[in-house]
Amino acid sequence: MAFNLPTETAKGKVREVELGTGSKAKKEGGENCLPFHLWEGQMPNSPIVAAEVSDEVGELPPALEKALGDVKNDPVAWAKKAVNDWGADAVFLLLTSTDPKATNGSAEQAADTVLKVEEAIDVPLIVYGTEDLEKDADVMKVVATKADGKNLVLGPAKEENFKKIGAPAIGYKQTVVGMTPIDVNLAKQLNILLTNLGMEADKLIIDPTTGALGYGLEYTYSVMERLKIAALMQDDSMTQMPLMGNVGFQAWKTKEAKSSQEEYPEWGDPEKRGIMWETITALALLLAGADILVLRHPESIRLTKQLIADLCA
Repeated sequence: MAFNLPTETAKGKVREVELGTGSKAKKEGGENCLPFHLWEGQMPNSPIVAAEVSDEVGELPPALEKALGDVKNDPVAWAKKAVNDWGADAVFLLLTSTDPKATNGSAEQAADTVLKVEEAIDVPLIVYGTEDLEKDADVMKVVATKADGKNLVLGPAKEENFKKIGAPAIGYKQTVVGMTPIDVNLAKQLNILLTNLGMEADKLIIDPTTGALGYGLEYTYSVMERLKIAALMQDDSMTQMPLMGNVGFQAWKTKEAKSSQEEYPEWGDPEKRGIMWETITALALLLAGADILVLRHPESIRLTKQLIADLCA
């Protein structure tokens, strides 16, 4: 007797959002089934992996220092290496230099760096501030203006500053990432606020905030899963945006990823440990429904891309 695999058809689908323009453009979202449930629907656009690049770097775990080598202090060379050598599908440029608690670099200087990186790569560019509400708003306004029409992905927009980031993004044709603190209703509410402001729903991405393996991963997983279920099974239009997981930043600041072998000899090789901490976090979020993953280590990028290929096969 033949076995008929049970199927559940979704009522809705995730919106397709285009990142970048022209030959650099990639589409994300568009799925009408739960993550990798390809017997129930389609995922026309596989999840993508963005490599994190910073315009100013402090102390890093030795494994990351080794991987970056001589590009650590050159965001343009770092971005090119991430794309050409590591196979990143996009670049996530973190404007660390603008942090008011540190260097407090100018918005103009940061925007110039953004343009240089964007010109050097042939993949989409995501640009993130340091989560200082006022400074991020100032920086993203200048970035949006100088990159007019390039369809950069700008963030994070939060409830407290969404108007100041959303308005220039609308005016200069950019995409926006809305960030909320691991809560389905808050994520939905921010999307409502941004669309009421005038943002097109297909120019929005959700960053529900990432917790790394052992440090809140279960909360992020649950929220991503619930957002995906609301989008697909409940046809909730304000949750039907692609999801982004900022994995690298969270994974590499954990004790398990950055502690030396001398401190914890029983934990094994710290380089392998850090890579696996990042990759396992990424895999969990893929299964929860992430469409865009931001990673740091080139081996994590390679492993995660292979996982995506295997899951989509």
